[in-house]
This record gives sequence, C-alpha cells and structure tokens, in this order.
Amino acid sequence: MDQRQPLGRALRNVVAANVSSSLGDGIAKVAAPLLAVRLTDDPLLVSGIAAVALLPWLIFAIPAGILLDRIDRRHAMTLANGVRSLLAVLLLVLFATDALTIWWLYVVVFVYGAFETVYDGALRAVLPSIVAKPDLPRANSRVEAGEIVVERFLSGPLTSALFAVSVVVPLGINVLTYAVAGLLAVFLPVAAAGAHRTDPTGEPHVAWYRQFSDGFRYLMGQPMLRRLWMISVVVGLLFSAATATMVLYVLDRLGLPEAWYGGFILAGAVGSLGAAAIANRLKERYRAGPVMAVAQTVALAALVLMGAVPVLGVVAFGYLVSAGGTTVWNILVMSLRQAAIPSRLLGRVHGTWRTLLWGTMPLGALLGGLLARIDLRAPFLIAGGAATLVTLASFRFLSSLPNPEELDDADALSPLGP
Repeated sequence: MDQRQPLGRALRNVVAANVSSSLGDGIAKVAAPLLAVRLTDDPLLVSGIAAVALLPWLIFAIPAGILLDRIDRRHAMTLANGVRSLLAVLLLVLFATDALTIWWLYVVVFVYGAFETVYDGALRAVLPSIVAKPDLPRANSRVEAGEIVVERFLSGPLTSALFAVSVVVPLGINVLTYAVAGLLAVFLPVAAAGAHRTDPTGEPHVAWYRQFSDGFRYLMGQPMLRRLWMISVVVGLLFSAATATMVLYVLDRLGLPEAWYGGFILAGAVGSLGAAAIANRLKERYRAGPVMAVAQTVALAALVLMGAVPVLGVVAFGYLVSAGGTTVWNILVMSLRQAAIPSRLLGRVHGTWRTLLWGTMPLGALLGGLLARIDLRAPFLIAGGAATLVTLASFRFLSSLPNPEELDDADALSPLGP
C-alpha cells in the first residue's frame, strides 16, 4: 500500500520548494549556536539562542495562522523566504564589519523565527489540500525526509567544516538558498493556495481580530486533540530544556573539535532519515497510536542515556535514537492534526497549537541553561527524565490514538460550524 499509488506532481513541487528552504534552515541552525559560542562562553547566553529562536511562536504563531487562512499560502511561503534571505545578508554584513555581538545575533534569530512561523504554517497547511487523508503519513514522511537529507546530511557537516575556515562562505550560501526557495514557491499548483480560494464568501470576510480565538475554540472542542496538545506542550518544554546546551556538552565536556560538530549532528540525521522511511510502514502494521507511544518513550529515554554516559560514542548513539523516535512522533502527530482539522481552519489551529507548544520552549531552553550552569549533564538527566515520566503516564492514551484515515470528516467535527 505504501508504494502502489504515486502521490502526484503537486507534492513533488512542495517537496522541492521545501528542500531548498531546508538547506537554508540547516545552515542557520548550525551556524547560530557556533556563532554564539564564538561570541560568549556563558551557558545561559548560549541557551538564549534556542530561546530567542522559539519565542516568536509565542507571539506570532496565531497572527500568522490568521494570515494563512486569508491569503494565498504560496505567496506566504515566498514572502517568508524572501525576508529570511535578507536577514542572511544582514548577518553576513554584521560579521564582515566586526559589528556582530550576541545581542545582534539574538535580533537576527528572533526576526528569522517570526517569519518561520509564516513559512512553517503555510507548508503544513498546503499538504491536506493536495493529498488524501490515507496518504498524509506518506506525504509528511517525504517532506520530513527531504528536510533531513539537506538540513542535516548536507548542510550540517558542510556548514560546520566551512565555519572553521571562513564564516562568510556558509552565510553567503544561506542568502541564495532562501532566495531560490522563495522563487520555487511561486510555481506551486493552485491547489496549494488554500481554502480562501474555494470559499470566497465564508470566513475570510470575518474581521481578522475576531479570529484569534478560533484555533483555541476548535482545539478545546476536540477531546483527543486537546489532550494530545497538552502532552505535547509539557514534553516539548522538557525536551527543549534537555537539548538547549547540547553544543556545549559535546564541545566542552566531550571534547569534540568545533569542525567535527556537524559530523556529530549526522548521527541525529541518520536516525531521523531512517525513521522517516519506516514511519508509515510502522503505522500500517501496528497502528498510529502504539507507534507514537513507543517512539516518544524511546526518544526521551535516549536523552537520559546521553547524560548518564558522557562518552562520545554513547552520546552519538543516544542522539541517533532520540532523533529517530522524535521524527516518527512528529510525522504521525502532524498527520493526525491535518486529518482532523478542516482546511479553512488549518492556519489558525496550527498557529494556536504552535503558540503554546513552541512558545513555552524558550522557557525550557532557559531552564536547560540554568541546569547546565550546575553541570552540563543535568539537562539530559533531569529534564529528559521528567519528560520520559510524563510520556509513560500518558502511554495508555497515546496508544489509543487512531490512524488519520479513521477520523470523521474534519468540517463535521468543527465546533465553529461547517
């Protein structure tokens, strides 16, 4: 079943546009913490990069969702990548003129994150418009696999190696990747535009400021999604705390040279890519719920292992396992949400979900920084252990979750009406 029916040209176009954008994301995600380490050796300030990167989700995710339910989602992807390309130019100029400080880096990362809320929301909202419910796990696996290949296999080691020679080169490449991704988004099919094109007399005419609570009301009216949302928020906060200072743990505690940090990131890439390849097969054989419950438990227990055994090989293995389990979880959770949420509400509900989920992660990152001031192993042991306990307490509920194709029509479930 997994390979019998092609998913179509529209999905290939989405994947191609996202691959180009993901290359830029990979460069940015590796370069930002490495730049931070060059600018300061304070664990709290280094963890602040992760906090600042996620803070925009608390502020802008819902406004971005409202925007995405009102405009052409292809144009939103182009706008977001265009601005991120300009931010890469700014970062390049600041570094070249020796004007870059940790505070300027915070500003660039924050604005970058603000437009990431637009891009990410548009990308996730596009898929249900071009793919049937039973094929959503396959489609999300393809998107995830494309991101992993370029963001971690290609950009991670490349950025880390070039960074050790000259920071200018990877930052310059980043300018081009977002520009190309923005151009590719223009040529996505009309089906990717969004519900506003097929329902011109409906909700898009409601005043935008009256739509801030739509996503929240929908989630609160869905018991399954509401509980899944709460579990995701708590685990996400703790996961952020556990991993916020991983770069310091690997470089300072384990003694890995800076030029090899990208190679270490490859361990996570291997785990994620393998997980993306088998996520749908696991769902078909064992059902989504049990797979999600086991995947998240294993992913979080692996974080504890990383802190308990500070040996590079063991930590790399733990990172591989954790990344793999997290990828399976992400693919199946996203597929369930896309199947359960009506297209006309996808932007707002996705924004509401991410506002609390990613909006609380900066608190987790700061918590991780404070724990790391005590011991660089503490975030993995304390936050990772707490997240594992939360998942075990929720194991029965997670195991009962259905496959995406088993959900009723999303619009019929909406408490906001059809």
